[in-house]
Order: sequence, then structure tokens, then C-alpha cells
Amino acid sequence: MINRRHMILASGAMLVAAPATARQAGQPASAAQRWGLLIDTSKCGVECTVCVEACKAEMGLSGHDRPRTDAQYVRKVNVRDPATGAAHSVPVMCQHCAKPPCVDVCPTGASMKRADGIVLVDRHICIGCRYCMMACPYKARSFAHEDQSGQQPHLPRGKGTVEGCTLCVHRIDEGKPPACVEACAARARGAMLFGDLNDPKSEIAQKVAREATTRIRADLGLEPGVRYQGI
Repeated sequence: MINRRHMILASGAMLVAAPATARQAGQPASAAQRWGLLIDTSKCGVECTVCVEACKAEMGLSGHDRPRTDAQYVRKVNVRDPATGAAHSVPVMCQHCAKPPCVDVCPTGASMKRADGIVLVDRHICIGCRYCMMACPYKARSFAHEDQSGQQPHLPRGKGTVEGCTLCVHRIDEGKPPACVEACAARARGAMLFGDLNDPKSEIAQKVAREATTRIRADLGLEPGVRYQGI
């Protein structure tokens, strides 16, 4: 028997299943969209790793199981306010900045930002210098130290290159939400909301407009596309 909570979560999964019209093959990304995430940390349990595991499965990151060297596009960071004792579990990934420092320091142009705000790495021209890793204030990029196995066709990976969260760009271009968002809605508490920040009719844009949200290290002026509530 399906209880009320599971019915609500299932409905949420249906709502995020088609956030946008699929981008037509051969059509470039458009600055008319600004894709982003809104994460409600009050709904994110300390022990929950649904988003992390969904990302690993979707992106083929489960090959070696060595935490120090494996790529991890989403990680859970537990934070605590020493004054009040309030604690939160915060999913952290590439923040898809409007002014990404990783792009500024890349000597080859491998680090790049699409017109719709998604920050990516072109592994064909990445030389593994890791300047972008040093420039990123969010520690959101990984370096492939060894040969990769179990790769997904939508994410070719190679030894000696840098990688990070793509916001599941392959899914977005098909009109689907990122895997972490879909999994959180279906199997957890629906803490993650994905959508077009430029569309005033979108749920994410309306929430950002009417509710208090936070950007990590907003003082840096990088204008991340990922926002948080509850921290």
C-alpha cells in the first residue's frame, strides 16, 4: 500500500520530469535560459546520499571506489553553527557560476560556460594542468588519476583530465531534470528544485523571488546558479 508521503513524492517526481522543451539537435544553447538549482537543506537528511549515488550511477563514477582519488560530482558537507548548534547537511557540486573563475584561468579553453549558464570541461583539449581546481572556491572539480572504466556514452572520461558536475547537461538537452533532482524527488524528501531562473513563470524563479535564498560565498561575486535555503 502506498502511503500519502510516497504519493506526494511520486507526484513531485512527475513534476520535475520535464522541466523544459528538449533542445533540437544542432541548435545551440541559448542565453534565454539560465539553468539552476534550489536546494532546501531543511529537507536534506545527514544520512541521505540519494543524490550522490544517483549522480555516480548516471555519470559512471563507480569504477574504483577509492574516495581520495575517485571523481565525485556531488558531495554532502555537514555544517554546524557553533553559536546555536544548528546543523545542516548540504549537497555541494559545481555551482555553475555566471562568472566562473575556472574558465578565467584555463589556458586552453577546456573550461567553458554554455550560453545557458552550464559550466563544462572539454576533455579533448584539457591538458590536466589543474589550474581550474585551484581557482574553484567550491572544490567542485576532480582529477582523473587513473584509467577509467564503466563509462557512460554521454560522458566520456579519460585519465589525466579534470571533470566536474555537468548539471546532467545531456538530460537537460532532452527536456529532463538532472539525475540528482529526479532521484531526490522519487526516493528522498524532494529537497532539490531544478529549472530556468530566467523564466518568471518557473517554480524555481518564483521561489527565488519570494523566499530567502543563499549562495555559497556570495561575497565573491561569482553569481552561482545554485541557491540554498536553510543555511
